[in-house]
Amino acid sequence: MFEKDIKEYEDIRKEYQQKLADRMGKNEWMEYNEILFSAHSCAIEGNSFTVDDTRILREQGMAMIPVGRSLFECIEMADHFRAFDYMLSHLDHPFDEPFLKEVNRLVTEHTLSYRAPEAKAGEYTTEDMAAGDTIFGDHEKLIARVPALMTSTQKALDDGQHPLVVAAKWHGYYEYLHPFRDGNGRTGRLLSNFILLRADHPILIIKLEDRAEYISALKNIRTEGTDEHLIAFFFKTAINRMKSELAQKRKNTLPTMFF
Repeated sequence: MFEKDIKEYEDIRKEYQQKLADRMGKNEWMEYNEILFSAHSCAIEGNSFTVDDTRILREQGMAMIPVGRSLFECIEMADHFRAFDYMLSHLDHPFDEPFLKEVNRLVTEHTLSYRAPEAKAGEYTTEDMAAGDTIFGDHEKLIARVPALMTSTQKALDDGQHPLVVAAKWHGYYEYLHPFRDGNGRTGRLLSNFILLRADHPILIIKLEDRAEYISALKNIRTEGTDEHLIAFFFKTAINRMKSELAQKRKNTLPTMFF
């Protein structure tokens, strides 16, 4: 299953790496990815920062709060930067619970007290959860399954399963477990990319405009008992991003009327 998607993905990934990623300096390349990923990942959760807003904050820090954005949104984005940087500097860390908890702690460290004063960043929820029209299961039973999820995911990677398939499967089941009081979505997307980065694959960026399709694919895990929709969504999202950015580079390399 997904053999056709894997082939298309790998074919475009090779071209993308050679013609785009390898042509940029490592720092420039990763900063570009961090800004784009952070903007969209936080926007999916309701943050109103645009990509340009995110770039300004990344480059100038809290000294420059973009016009029309709240201080809370700035702090939330700054926390996401710290979590991303931690993930990037710890790619050799075991894929385990302590790592999961630390990423969540960084993602929610300075905002959780506003949303859930009784909760502690990086610690599992102590009460049952709901989000939108979804009521999650018994939190104690769900949390008890986290260790097995982390272990089975590492085993899948060790067994040579395709990293994007593993990232999608992990992400879908992790969001099903929904173990933290806040920041589950951002934490899940960060660790999915941890899986990809460790395998030298491009970062997966789920754009705000694809939020409805993304949420629908996650819901199918609950309603249909299958993660096939989410895996297919991950492949489509990754392939479309690489194709779009390669096309953008080709277009911006063409001669213009000025030269």
